[in-house]
Amino acid sequence: MNRSIYSLLFYLGLPLIAVRLAWRAWRAPAYAKRIAERFAFGLPPLQPGGIWVHAVSVGESIAAAPMIRQLLERYPQLPLTITCMTPTGSERIQAMFSGAEYQGRVQHCYMPYDLPWAAARFLKRLQPKLAVIMETELWPNHIHQCARRGIPVALANARLSERSARGYARFAKLTAPMLAELDLIAVQTQTEAQRFRDLGARAECVDVTGSIKFDLRIDPALLARAAELRAQWAAQDRPIWIAASTHEGEDEQVLLAHRQVLEGDPRALLILVPRHPERFNSVFELCRREGFNTQRRSTAAAVTAEHQVLLGDTMGELLFLYALADLAFVGGSLIASGGHNPLEPAALGKPILMGPHVFNFLEITALLRSAGALLDVDSGEQLAVQLKQLWQQPQQAEAMHSAGLAVMQANQGALQRLLDGLDALFKR
Repeated sequence: MNRSIYSLLFYLGLPLIAVRLAWRAWRAPAYAKRIAERFAFGLPPLQPGGIWVHAVSVGESIAAAPMIRQLLERYPQLPLTITCMTPTGSERIQAMFSGAEYQGRVQHCYMPYDLPWAAARFLKRLQPKLAVIMETELWPNHIHQCARRGIPVALANARLSERSARGYARFAKLTAPMLAELDLIAVQTQTEAQRFRDLGARAECVDVTGSIKFDLRIDPALLARAAELRAQWAAQDRPIWIAASTHEGEDEQVLLAHRQVLEGDPRALLILVPRHPERFNSVFELCRREGFNTQRRSTAAAVTAEHQVLLGDTMGELLFLYALADLAFVGGSLIASGGHNPLEPAALGKPILMGPHVFNFLEITALLRSAGALLDVDSGEQLAVQLKQLWQQPQQAEAMHSAGLAVMQANQGALQRLLDGLDALFKR
């Protein structure tokens, strides 16, 4: 399948895309808004001639934030436009860059669908000097339209699993020309670099920079706020754990684990943070049906000794909620979703627990596991056992704390290497 056939199939699939968008809007009403932007119409006022960064959703936006701030410092004369594809990503971007220092510098809209005319219309409006795509959000028509206009395109913090590589290989006539049009692929590992080369990327454009997620910096003010809030709750000595970015089918196992933890220590508090905002209400109802005294973070009400669960139903607070906890379970890993980023709790020195399904972060979890910063669990029952053990053996928790921080420190530097590569594209 070449790009022409791909584009034809995309056109034919528009009715299905509309149905899917309507279904998602039924579950999360924000999907019904700003639909015109997805076709490059009704865009907000955009200054042309700057840098375009695409981060598909929340996780990519958070990972891109340090790079974006560095680019703003290095190129103070240029506007920077951030696009995404989801309402949650949009909310996160606007929350991160709402400060006065970003006004007039940072712009935001949805990225249009990968239709040739929509990509062309968007780029004609934006006229970027550089396009930076986070991770592996590869859209053939947008990349081709950039190449036609002489706009260099970089794939930042790129990753490519063996499974994804096999999928791309099945469409070699589409994949190879697309990858050949990329000017920089800043990839996380040597293994992934070879996968990109095998699929058609130009060898001289593939650079192993590491993962910029290791370059996460924790603001001391965040730690101070977390300590202050625990003091307000009179919970300095209370056992608190977090289950972050959980998925449907996983919350039940987490609550089972918490019930067993409570049997050993009735003071324990679980901070439960569903991955998707449209599930906040249903997870709250699940907690109540299971008999847990549950407080919602969105109410801003205090957590008392009677509360057993705090539902993290706010946006943009995950790092802060991690900071409130003693121990961290990273979700999407007890079900076959591939797991979520364990480096945020590692950067905070939290002992990390994850289920067996971590194929989205195989290298990172292997590093943390071998260093002694991460424990594997395969069920709610085993999760409870490990949680209780860590509270009963604080020396093990302290060792995991130190190991996680050491892994973070040993693997930093990817951001600087990426920025050097982007600088080179500007100087060409």
